Amino acid sequence: MLRKNSCELIVALTLLATVARGQSTPNAIIERGVAMKTRDGVILRADIYRPAGDGRYPVLLQRTPYDKNSIADFAVKAAMRGYLVVVQDVRGRYTSEGDWYPFKNESNDGFDTVEWAADLPNSNGRVGMFGASYVGATQMLAAVGHPPHLAGICPVITGSNYHENWTYQGGAFEQWFNESWTSGLAQDTFNRMVRQSTNALIGSTVVPMTQYPVFNLKLDPGSPDFSRKVAPYFFDWLDHPSYDNYWKQWSLEEEYESIQVPALTIAAWYDIFQEGSLRNFMGLKEHAGTEAARRGQRLLIAIGGHAGGGRKIGDVDFGPHAAEFDVDTVTLDWYDYLLKDEQNEFASRNAVRMFVMGENRWRDEETWPLQRAKATRYFLHSGGKANTVSGDGSLSLEIAKNEAGDSLVYDPVDPVPTVGGPLCCDPDHLPAGPRDQRAVENRPDVLVYSTPPLDEDLEVTGPVLLELYAQSSAADTDFTAKLVDVWPNGFAQNLTEGILRARYRESTNSPKLIKPGTIYGYTIDLWSTSVVFLKGHRIRVEVTSSNFPRFDRNLNTGKEASTDSTIVKATNTIYHDGEHPTAIVLPVVPR
Repeated sequence: MLRKNSCELIVALTLLATVARGQSTPNAIIERGVAMKTRDGVILRADIYRPAGDGRYPVLLQRTPYDKNSIADFAVKAAMRGYLVVVQDVRGRYTSEGDWYPFKNESNDGFDTVEWAADLPNSNGRVGMFGASYVGATQMLAAVGHPPHLAGICPVITGSNYHENWTYQGGAFEQWFNESWTSGLAQDTFNRMVRQSTNALIGSTVVPMTQYPVFNLKLDPGSPDFSRKVAPYFFDWLDHPSYDNYWKQWSLEEEYESIQVPALTIAAWYDIFQEGSLRNFMGLKEHAGTEAARRGQRLLIAIGGHAGGGRKIGDVDFGPHAAEFDVDTVTLDWYDYLLKDEQNEFASRNAVRMFVMGENRWRDEETWPLQRAKATRYFLHSGGKANTVSGDGSLSLEIAKNEAGDSLVYDPVDPVPTVGGPLCCDPDHLPAGPRDQRAVENRPDVLVYSTPPLDEDLEVTGPVLLELYAQSSAADTDFTAKLVDVWPNGFAQNLTEGILRARYRESTNSPKLIKPGTIYGYTIDLWSTSVVFLKGHRIRVEVTSSNFPRFDRNLNTGKEASTDSTIVKATNTIYHDGEHPTAIVLPVVPR
């Protein structure tokens, strides 16, 4: 993981102006808008970047919904390094024909494109795919169909289940991501609609001419009916809050055995798809369709992902080693190893490389999760007044005996605001990543539990869970948890977080309302982290019932916020005593 080679970068940037005009360069032969016909007759278009000079080259393929022009700089660098690069607009996006609907066509279209690319002039028949976020989904879904000429994939910060760790989490709707992502996607759909419906003759007879309709749209762009027209998938997501056949049709976790190629999975702390990336690595390492594919799995866990990149992410400077990661360099190194048989670091290093926060350095591991990590329970304690950071909540290794529970009043009209964390896709309006949580912790509807300052460094690396015992006055409610690193100066750095909608406490496909006043056990998945809590720092857990607008608000009625607007307050009580040992389970790594 080296920084970008400065000379190579300068050359690539110098060529960008020429590339943007669609012209070939001395180092790359560029073809724009090359058509490919899918099995059902839809034309998809791609830009092709070939190395200058004769020869047969391995193919790097990206299929994107975000405009194939956006990858021109990487494509030039890859062509200069001896790859034939194909960048295609997926179905229904930008220059490609057809109708856009997330996930629906990616397996078949991906298969067809891999086989088409393998047969292009100058191709040597070995195809690798690359790219991040939804572009990672296009790789995974193509690999499920195991096209014969696909030799490897490099999915970066992407999901494993498009219900549970993409659209929903713990039964709660990922509102901020789903709405901001949909609004961004719908812009190209809207542009297509305008182009297809614009006809100046329709308004030519209108007087006064100040009333001329610039766009011949029959629907108000601000109306719900218009939203359904440009983004029908968003409303389908709302119509399927449980994990049902709608989601199973393109679930990756049920298809790992269909994937038969090596993969370099790149995840990131603070990324919105962190859990999906880690599950993909673990699932493929265990269940991929061939022994070679299972042995060929690699995992790299960086920091930031959708939350940002570089040395400083959010409010935290992670030091010079954080800035060493460059996804372009890593991608090309991976394919030099996989497609060109170069004996680089991927040939000799362990399967896992990750960034350890706190110490702020990279470390190699044999696998994920770490086998030497020990699940350690830190039990929640208080005298019944853990509300706010000034309350009496504490954490310790000793199990509670006879303690009063802690209550909070959750009002959906005044939810706990989202401050940082794993967010996408509008950082100008809701910044992501590590942010100071002290303002949140001063709210009376947030319960706060902290250790004393640590006497020595303590490493936590792996999955984090909250084993929670709670009751509610409502028929349904949410419970959220956040793991926080408290610095000696009071700065409260969020590390990882989770949520569980009470009716999904047993299963994401079988909701069951709770009985008000009854104590239930809940297991909240906070995903994973790797951090060294330094000497003098505190370990902190926040527990509350909302994290808005990252997640939709539970209205506390048992009904969906997508179809109902009735709101009630809920009094939620957390228990921590001998019969109800509420605890945060941390994977502590011996040092």
